Amino acid sequence: MKGMMMHRPLRIADILTFAAEVYPDSEIVSVRTEGDLHRTNYRETAGRVAQLAHALQAMGVGFGERVATLAWNGYRHLELYYAISGIGSICHTINPRLSAEQMTYIVNHAEDRVIFVDLTFVPILEKLKDALPANLTFVIMTDRAHMPENSLNALCYEELLHGQPATFDWPEFDENTAAGLCYTSGTTGDPKGALYSHRSTVLHTLIVPLSMPGVFAPGRKILPVVPLFHVNAWGTPYTAPISGATLVYPGPKLDGPSLFELMDREKVWSAWGVPTVWLGLLNEIDKQGRPPEGFGHMVVGGSAAPRPMVEKFENLGVDVCHAWGMTEMSPIGTTGQQIAGMEAWPKDKLLDWKARQGRRVFNVEFKIVDEAGKRLPHDGKTVGELHVRGNTIVAGYFKNDAATAKAVDEEGWFGTGDVAHISADGILTITDRAKDLIKSGGEWISSLDLETIVMAHPKVANCAVVAVPHPKWEERPLLIVTPQGEPPAKEELIALLAQHLAKWQLPDDVVFVETLPLTATGKVSKLTLRQEFKDYALPDAVPARAS
Repeated sequence: MKGMMMHRPLRIADILTFAAEVYPDSEIVSVRTEGDLHRTNYRETAGRVAQLAHALQAMGVGFGERVATLAWNGYRHLELYYAISGIGSICHTINPRLSAEQMTYIVNHAEDRVIFVDLTFVPILEKLKDALPANLTFVIMTDRAHMPENSLNALCYEELLHGQPATFDWPEFDENTAAGLCYTSGTTGDPKGALYSHRSTVLHTLIVPLSMPGVFAPGRKILPVVPLFHVNAWGTPYTAPISGATLVYPGPKLDGPSLFELMDREKVWSAWGVPTVWLGLLNEIDKQGRPPEGFGHMVVGGSAAPRPMVEKFENLGVDVCHAWGMTEMSPIGTTGQQIAGMEAWPKDKLLDWKARQGRRVFNVEFKIVDEAGKRLPHDGKTVGELHVRGNTIVAGYFKNDAATAKAVDEEGWFGTGDVAHISADGILTITDRAKDLIKSGGEWISSLDLETIVMAHPKVANCAVVAVPHPKWEERPLLIVTPQGEPPAKEELIALLAQHLAKWQLPDDVVFVETLPLTATGKVSKLTLRQEFKDYALPDAVPARAS
């Protein structure tokens, strides 16, 4: 017997129409590529999104067609999020940090119909245009006064909107209709597309605030430094409007001083981004001698949050929430949000908790398996490869059956490639990426364990550990460090590690570099480092193995 309840399709457009009605004056503040600061609100945004929807249809953009964006975080990019999906088309966000080869691949693979591009990225498309689909339409996201000369025969964004009606009768369609397309950064092989639905996106929008009580509310000011071109800015374009929170967008200015100035002026309460961003902000905080005014909460994800960094922000009075997820998960799967009762914990216990990945969010299930695919217990100790399933997780990759077959097991669980253990109460601890583990003489060494310890040294700004070949042990760890000022002695770092690890787990050498290479999503690129140091000659003295 079925329940006797109405069934209305979950639609992304309803998020914005709700925000415009219930929280009309909540703001969207944007640093624009034109160089100024722009302010609007959800009521005005809803009108412009309606105009954009009319413009898209006038351009002939049809149901299910892909419309790409190549843009920073700003109000126009947010408008595209809602207008494209609202008419039943698919919003394909492109990461401008991808290589030319990868960008060309995904535009052609997605069969994009239109590309909306910020001023900053016009030269990128001019270089690639001959390798892109011949029928592609380009739109530059600015007004006529700032339109650059270009070889794209591009249209002007603001002219497209001019004269269009400020209301739109959003069509109804199946809630499983595709809404967004985001490709992985392609660290191994070609990038793979995660195709989100209206249903999955709306459910993710409802789920995330439940796991972060008190973060999303009217009057809260949220700064997504995580880009709108990277897995939907962790859902903030949807979670902020539905809760009435103010969005503050940094545009292209993501350096520490620029972020500090913006956060201080706008009194941002919660900021979201990857660890490399927060290390830059910490440097500016040190120079200023204080945190930005109003700053009380941050979400760190994308890669593991170093415990020393967490401790520094906590000492400044900033509540750090370590989150974990993937492009394939919409993306949030866990949050480490501090909840009632935890304020009484000893400081070390609380910091240990915040350096972990946190509790699973509602509707995301976990399992860990051994190399044979056998399930392992959730006892907080046993380590295995992490698999996930839920309504906000991909069931496969867009137009890529081979990658789907590798990623999804016989039970329909998605294999994350992360190695982890899970406690009985659903707390996840990622111990490493499977590809980043170092196998030395038959024993596994976690690069993440070494990196976490080294980051505690005051003279270390950032670090990474990669495997390099060894004639006897197969692989040995090499520690690569970006120093903070004067480099520490190698012996200092080895001694620090020796306080926590067995002798055979210690790196065989330490290399100092000015900067570490980053991936397109702002993480340290282990792939680049492994290629760079693949022929590195380790010292003759190899640490003796523990018996």
